Amino acid sequence: MAQEMSPNTEANGARGDKMSGNDNNHNNYKLPNFNQSVRLKYVKLGYHYLISNFLYLMLVPLMLTVLSSVHVSVHSLQGLVQLSLDLVKYNMVTVFMCMALLVFLGTLYFMSRPRKIYLVNFACYKPDPSRKVSREIFMDRTYRVGAFTQENIDFQKKILERSGLGQDTYFPDALINVPHNPCMDLARKEADLFNPTPSLSAMIVNHYKLRGNILSYNLGGMGCSAGLISIDLAKELLQVHGNTYALVVSTENITQNWYKGNDRSMLLSNCLFRKGGAAILLSNRPTDRRRSKYQLVHTVRTHKGADDKSYSCVYQKEDEDMKIGVSLSKDLMAVAGEALKANITTLGPLVLPVSEQLLFFVTLVARKAFKMKIKPYIPDFKLAIEHFCIHAGGRAVLDELEKNLDLSSWHMEPSRMTLYRFGNTSSSSLWYELAYAEAKGRIKKGHRTWQIAFGSGFKCNSAVWQALKTINPAKEQNPWIDEIDNFPVHVPRLSP
Repeated sequence: MAQEMSPNTEANGARGDKMSGNDNNHNNYKLPNFNQSVRLKYVKLGYHYLISNFLYLMLVPLMLTVLSSVHVSVHSLQGLVQLSLDLVKYNMVTVFMCMALLVFLGTLYFMSRPRKIYLVNFACYKPDPSRKVSREIFMDRTYRVGAFTQENIDFQKKILERSGLGQDTYFPDALINVPHNPCMDLARKEADLFNPTPSLSAMIVNHYKLRGNILSYNLGGMGCSAGLISIDLAKELLQVHGNTYALVVSTENITQNWYKGNDRSMLLSNCLFRKGGAAILLSNRPTDRRRSKYQLVHTVRTHKGADDKSYSCVYQKEDEDMKIGVSLSKDLMAVAGEALKANITTLGPLVLPVSEQLLFFVTLVARKAFKMKIKPYIPDFKLAIEHFCIHAGGRAVLDELEKNLDLSSWHMEPSRMTLYRFGNTSSSSLWYELAYAEAKGRIKKGHRTWQIAFGSGFKCNSAVWQALKTINPAKEQNPWIDEIDNFPVHVPRLSP
């Protein structure tokens, strides 16, 4: 079984861009302050997940209690003799009922406990050097398109200078060639990965001639968080289908999403999105634990689509000249912040140490029950998480998350360097970030990594992985290995 999940690029393009907008309308590009109140229902949800899994563990002491009630001792010959006498002396029905209960509880425990999900390996796509697009090449192609006013050419130049992207990101052939030719054929040529008919999943099945009984799923319209949505779907499927593999493929196709109009809210995707993709192999086979890199610990998905403002903040439509693009609301950063706050509030009880949960709970009760005017306690996630992979949607969102989660420049390095080197590659960006940490030799056995993704709709999704072994960079093959010694680099706030 394999799951190939393909993000819908129109929706993807919209999400990341607004978060990386220029410095104008500064308040619109800030996340809400996490020190403001948090909603109790998201805290309850996190504890619900915790207790649900905890009940599985409670079956073990219950089984031991039943076992002890039978008074069986077989450590010696005398114990065997005593057992025989007990079987005669006591009510046989009671003994057999206790034994049956023990067998039932044991069977229930082993059949109902969640299967462990392993990440066997993953790979990120590194395009050919001929597809590199420097800022100068980008502006040259933008000018040659001939569809933009001079004012909007200058606007895109300003966005690019403040984007945090470097000189070595990649474009597909259709956008590098002059003139531009964003046709279906070249869109398919873009690694043969995008969201047409037949779907991405069908393309992979055809290319690799996979078996006919494969279960394939194609996810579109999910935005830049599609990668983690795919991981969560694969996890659910692996809980049902034993002795199985799942393949997740995440990509961003930008060939047919080059906006040629002059609506500024739709121009940001041109500046930030770049070519990229990743493939992740998951397994629920216990025998794969030895050769796997990580174990999936938690996934938490937050969807704010019921709120009209959240639903419409990233919206595909035609502009005044009937050119299709994605309209980005000025409320996008605020919406993203609320989704993130809800997500991490749910995740907290699952990963934080008891000391942090206690401080958080006490301040929450003081505020909610006793109406005390004190600031909410923001837990220190660094006590539970060693590595952070935050979607490289743009510089603005990375700046705000660094501040709100109180992260260091070391924690933010994988995200910032991924944005600089590869640009916003949509849902695959999280895997370029994890590959960076591996190439730097930072992943040690037992370390936990938190991936955070955003997407239109509006969604915020998290996945927490635990390393099953220390990753040796000398044995890895990923996009960073041959150039990792050049990083990190200083990324100025303004790069003309």
